[in-house]
Amino acid sequence: MTPEILHSLKIAFTYMPQAIEVNKYDYGENYEAVLAHINIVRETLLAHDVDPDEVAGEINPKSTPNSYY
Repeated sequence: MTPEILHSLKIAFTYMPQAIEVNKYDYGENYEAVLAHINIVRETLLAHDVDPDEVAGEINPKSTPNSYY
């Protein structure tokens, strides 16, 4: 994967809903597919040594709260 493609994936992941936010009420019958897509992107980021939980801070550092630890 090129650095540009990886960066694009990070941007897209930043705007995806968090898995905890996805439910049948909001996403209808498609909620399982949405969860599967989120999981695929997370796994791809992890496979390229990127922590999915840190991506938002890297892409939008000004809108990410400071860590307390």
